[in-house]
Amino acid sequence: MTAATSLLKAAPLKGVRVLTLALNLPGPAAVMRLQAMGAKCTKLEPLSLAGKGSTSDPMGLYKPEAYAVMHQGVKVVQADLKTELGQGALHKQLAQTDVLITSFRPSALKKLGLHWADLHRLYPGLCLISVVGCPGERAEEPGHDLTYLAENHLVTGLDLPATLYADMGGSLLTTEAVLQALLLRQRPGRGHGKGVFQEIALSDAAAYLALPRTWGLTTPQGDVGGAHAGYKVYPCKNGRVAVAALEPHFAARLCEAAGLGADAAKQMHKKVTHEALAAFFLTQTRQQLDRLAASKDIPLHSLTR
Repeated sequence: MTAATSLLKAAPLKGVRVLTLALNLPGPAAVMRLQAMGAKCTKLEPLSLAGKGSTSDPMGLYKPEAYAVMHQGVKVVQADLKTELGQGALHKQLAQTDVLITSFRPSALKKLGLHWADLHRLYPGLCLISVVGCPGERAEEPGHDLTYLAENHLVTGLDLPATLYADMGGSLLTTEAVLQALLLRQRPGRGHGKGVFQEIALSDAAAYLALPRTWGLTTPQGDVGGAHAGYKVYPCKNGRVAVAALEPHFAARLCEAAGLGADAAKQMHKKVTHEALAAFFLTQTRQQLDRLAASKDIPLHSLTR
């Protein structure tokens, strides 16, 4: 059992009641983690046009499998918050909630009667975590994972990113914000038991993930951006290989295995070393490279084409 698994089995959030109105990916992904930590999670969705038993969450429509994973163990109820009946259902839930998570623009929250000042007056102990696209004055701007990544120079060429980095990073920041809010609510001297408001911006999550690039680590001139011959993806005989022999001792083992000589490990930024390693990998199959990694303790992972 890993330490993380042990922590989840300890249910550190047991007794914490979370209500979420958040749709799509960041909010539900955060709630998935909170539920795994023992929180009692309820989701209030808009009424589905498809009828009872159907979801109105876009994720449930275009990827039901992902929706099912994120909502396992979460109680899902539906209500039209624009009606008196729906508002009644919402406030019945809020009266017994520790943390509310939303993913609406500030103007939409205000229309639904969920402005922080109003909520704090009605439910002084309630914490509100508001997930938005951009922070502060930009919170009304439309956007999505791709635009936040592009804004932070994380989209290269015409290829789409391999995953939804801003959304998933935002879900982790949301989980962190819930934990921070609960700790602050307990802290003496700031109004013990008083709720906390936190705004989480997906663009901030993208900016945080972009820090290594901002620092120059992952640009083409950076050691983990392609400048170091031991940290690259190379074609091999029947696929590709991701090599991460960055530290000097790993680089030395890699160069030795490739038959490049002792001095090559000191010249990992030289064009000749890049070319020599590229030529070596073209002579090796994925299976040969996997065995080499195991026998020589070299960090690499073979990939199909």
